[in-house]
Amino acid sequence: MSGQLVPDRRLTEVDLAEQLGTSRAPIREALRQLEQEGLVASSPYRGTEVIGVSQEEIEEVLVPVRIALERFAFTKAASKLGANDFIVLESLVAEMAEAARDHDSDRLAEADIRFHEAVIVASEQRHCLQMWRTIQPRVRAYFRRDASSYADSHGVAEQHQQLVDALRVGDLGKITSGIEDHIHIHSQTGTPTLKAAHQ
Repeated sequence: MSGQLVPDRRLTEVDLAEQLGTSRAPIREALRQLEQEGLVASSPYRGTEVIGVSQEEIEEVLVPVRIALERFAFTKAASKLGANDFIVLESLVAEMAEAARDHDSDRLAEADIRFHEAVIVASEQRHCLQMWRTIQPRVRAYFRRDASSYADSHGVAEQHQQLVDALRVGDLGKITSGIEDHIHIHSQTGTPTLKAAHQ
């Protein structure tokens, strides 16, 4: 997810075991888990390769799924979020702002992921959480992929603060339109200027 292993990079148990100073058994198990998360793919003749996240996948699969899932979960969470939940969300927004000031794109992307998952957990919709955790590794991969190219990284915190404000007052109209605009804008352009709004 950090991008150190580029798409189509071949991974071998022997090389990884030597690099990480471990036996092949945990490497095999790790590769199996990564394959389940959609981050690597194995085939009989090509071995195991890193899978990239294409713009087409983001636009045609991940963004539509996220909009449907999060629009529902965020509206359900609005009536369930308590004072402690808002403390957590506000702290994540503050962390995004600090990461933007420090030009720490990895930390910014990670706080972004944690924000969305926190609201989905608060919604108490188990099927939403299950679906989120299925796509989360791919979502995290494209967050990390694009985070370093944010033209306005400070805008990321501001957008999440707007979502917090809508959740706090329970304005379902602003929540549904806000989350859709918030996620969907990334699929409409590949330019860095608007990538800051993609989560």
